[in-house]
Amino acid sequence: MLPLRSIQFTWPDPRPGQFPWTIPAFHGLESLTFENPVTFLVGDNGSGKSTLLESLAQAAGFNPEGGSQHANYDAVETEAPLSQTMRLIWNRRARNGFFFRAESFFSYASYVDTLGCLRSYGGKSLHASSHGESFLALFRHRLSGRRGRGPSEPTLYLFDEPEAALSTTGQLAFLRLLNEWAGSGHIQVIAATHSPILLALPGASLYSFDSSPIQPTTYRESSPYQLTRAFLDNPDRFLKELFQDNDPSL
Repeated sequence: MLPLRSIQFTWPDPRPGQFPWTIPAFHGLESLTFENPVTFLVGDNGSGKSTLLESLAQAAGFNPEGGSQHANYDAVETEAPLSQTMRLIWNRRARNGFFFRAESFFSYASYVDTLGCLRSYGGKSLHASSHGESFLALFRHRLSGRRGRGPSEPTLYLFDEPEAALSTTGQLAFLRLLNEWAGSGHIQVIAATHSPILLALPGASLYSFDSSPIQPTTYRESSPYQLTRAFLDNPDRFLKELFQDNDPSL
């Protein structure tokens, strides 16, 4: 049984006329339901994926800068106003978990150094490895535990762009961890990602933030898959069309 069943939203009326209330994906959104161990949030930059995930993390009791429910440090102040609109419906409330936020990972790594608990992260400072290696050290050691087995209690992992520093082989290694967690029976993962590699996880649910409101989608219908496949199928033609387009946003 998954820890988190759904999020119910109660929006202010009238809504404020500024970000994040004006994000199209949130218009008409009443709830999000989680039916599978892994749920991916997909969409373009600015579509609201990270905004929703940060607010969910705060509503679930995690440090909004990243870490566990017990992490106590400050980095750049993060506001998560949508958390006030969220009512979390639990099957079994998660007492364990982690919020991974690529944007503030450096600050989290420094916080870990002050605690002196490096054994839980592979035995050395997260600053002593490359960016991608430090991500994998966190995923493999701190989150997976000995021999890849997670904690037995209901556990919620929230990931905001976990692929940000990972090579292709690193993403495949993380995909394997995701599959192990999905089969654990007690770990639930909700992740915002642009990676078509991670999105290929069998049995995962996908929500598209390119729709208004947010809508379920499939792997092959998702924008990361569609764009990556279009490029790899014919990179010369793709680049020719791209470079002829004068759209300054590209």
